[in-house]
Amino acid sequence: MKRRIFIGAVGAAAVTLALSGGALAQETVKIGLILPMTGPFASTGRQIEAAAKLYMQQQGDMVAGKKIQLIVKDDTGVADVTKRLAQELIVNDKITVMAGFGLTPLALASGPLATQGKVPAVVMAAATSTITEASPFIVRTSFTAAQATVPLADWAAKNGLKKVVTLVSDYGPGIDVEKSFTEVFTKAGGQVENLRVPLANPDFSPFLQKVADAKPDALLAFVPSGVGAQFMKQFVERGLDKSGIRLLAEGSVTDDDLLNNIGDVALGAISTHHYSVAHDSPENKTFVEAFKKASGGTRPNFMAVGGYDGMHLIYEGLKKTNGQGGQALIDAMKGMSWTSPRGPVSIDPQTRDIIQNIYVRKVERVNGELYNVEFATIPNVKDPVKAAKAN
Repeated sequence: MKRRIFIGAVGAAAVTLALSGGALAQETVKIGLILPMTGPFASTGRQIEAAAKLYMQQQGDMVAGKKIQLIVKDDTGVADVTKRLAQELIVNDKITVMAGFGLTPLALASGPLATQGKVPAVVMAAATSTITEASPFIVRTSFTAAQATVPLADWAAKNGLKKVVTLVSDYGPGIDVEKSFTEVFTKAGGQVENLRVPLANPDFSPFLQKVADAKPDALLAFVPSGVGAQFMKQFVERGLDKSGIRLLAEGSVTDDDLLNNIGDVALGAISTHHYSVAHDSPENKTFVEAFKKASGGTRPNFMAVGGYDGMHLIYEGLKKTNGQGGQALIDAMKGMSWTSPRGPVSIDPQTRDIIQNIYVRKVERVNGELYNVEFATIPNVKDPVKAAKAN
């Protein structure tokens, strides 16, 4: 009798152990993807969501023995909504990682929550330099506006431009573009006049009239992805495309996703950025083909590559920590390097910002479509704002 009770107890314990072991093996790692899926910046959300889902489709939904679950939330591009969603995801859904963040105010809204909850936040889009300083748990796979702009200021100075007007959206990345360009270009002997446009409901017409009146050699423009088509339309309506004023742009303006809709007015525009759908590498050709197939023919843009690489960083970090989140995961991400569709990239272990090539591009027509065709490469560019602080 005693022997039967003992065997029964051992059997029950074994079953309990097997069940708990199975539960542990199947434990879910939840990724909260917070994006503007509606409103003026919805193209950003659509691109990042499509890229994140493509990465999961290619790599599977199991990492380190744990199931990956993607929870997509629409913050409509409003910072208060981002904050509320981040809080709900951390408290109610018990997420391991936050990701997305289409604009700077949205990323900054979630910074204190990332710190409080010790939840890594992967910024896949927002581009103000200070974002990673808002929390030790923020890491970025997109770019910084200054990182993309300093090479453009160098190019402008070396190509004989003397007088430039900058026209930027009046928020973090726009101000970074304005300051970075002005500092580098004036140091090289150039002259700059600065104009700022409201971020919400921008009307570019009166500002473009000021540009026309100033008669500069070039206009440097920065507006967020999704507003570029409206800017270019008003650029033409004011006749600036025929005025002899060269158009320079931080690459968000000539967004690959919207470039064909912008049309011939964009031809000849010089920009600097970290990604073009026309980037000539085997990794990018594979990525573009897979993205188009998965999204009904839509081109990936720089937001998509930020989302795709963000998922890669999360997956590889989880492999290193055996599925653990928190401080261990953010530490695992620091210093990581890989070959992205955009080229070689790494995460700066000091700043948690991405180090990457910046390309000088010109809008050209290729096989009937418009592309940002790269013609020069500046390798391994760090965020210049943080690099200046370090020196």
